[in-house]
Amino acid sequence: MKTNYLYYLGLIAVSIIWGANFGISRWGMDFFSAEIFVFFRFGLAIPVLFLLLYKLEGNIMVEKKDFLKLAVIGIFGVTILEIAVMYSIKFTTLANASLLNVAPWPIFAALFAPLFTKELLTRKVVAGGAIALVGVTLIILGGGEGIDLSSQYMLGNMLALSISLIGALFNLACMPMMKKYSPLKVTTWYILFGTILLFPFTFGGWSDVNWSNLTMPVYGAIVYNVILCTIVAFVLWNLAMSKVGATKSNFFRYVVPAAAAVTGALFFGEPIMLAQILGAAIIMSGLMIIGSERKAARPNTDKDQDPDPLGKSKIAT
Repeated sequence: MKTNYLYYLGLIAVSIIWGANFGISRWGMDFFSAEIFVFFRFGLAIPVLFLLLYKLEGNIMVEKKDFLKLAVIGIFGVTILEIAVMYSIKFTTLANASLLNVAPWPIFAALFAPLFTKELLTRKVVAGGAIALVGVTLIILGGGEGIDLSSQYMLGNMLALSISLIGALFNLACMPMMKKYSPLKVTTWYILFGTILLFPFTFGGWSDVNWSNLTMPVYGAIVYNVILCTIVAFVLWNLAMSKVGATKSNFFRYVVPAAAAVTGALFFGEPIMLAQILGAAIIMSGLMIIGSERKAARPNTDKDQDPDPLGKSKIAT
């Protein structure tokens, strides 16, 4: 159980990193289009990921028959998901996008988990998830901007909701692959494929970049996105998810809005409301209930055992 709690702490750390990025990325978005900034985030991470993969595992390859699977995961998890996030924010309110992006994601993961894994949805996970959902709703709506379901935001709202569905299926699709390869290897390859398909969306934006005016905060935002938000966060999230299960892991995404609210207060002077503080406390209580669940999945047999947590792949290719 102590080991599991380390994985839960890792999930919380990743959610804090991703939540803080809502504020930090604002510096980069002042100089780059969203498509180019996201391309930098993933593109610059690729050589580092492959270097880490080679150093830790001694080989970088996967079986040829798995290239297509990893490519599909990358297209949905990087290309489509990141573009949908950008346009959902463009076509709806921030409160709408935040709530519809975040809140249904773990619910979709729980509903579709049986299609990809042997995880069981227990009463503790349901109860903890429901409590955490109340907390994340308080954080998002407690900021003062209410939900607006008017027809002018319908496209953005549908995109935001689709993000939760695509993101949940993306996480679940990684689980079978991480029975065969390490989380680091799976992450590296799907980011490569997803970034390749993301590149065409940057056409037309490069000429607008004023490279001479880039400031230290902008460079800092790029480094933060590449090193922490992508390399550290994606690998750590996939590692923890492979150990505790996709259903339980995805409820820890509810920490993201709380971290975003704190970042907004620290860097941009945005007020934190009492309802948001209460929401954060409710989220943590819900996650503690989820984390106390001892059996959310059928115990692994030797055949199904997860890859080594240090990143060593189970097969040599």
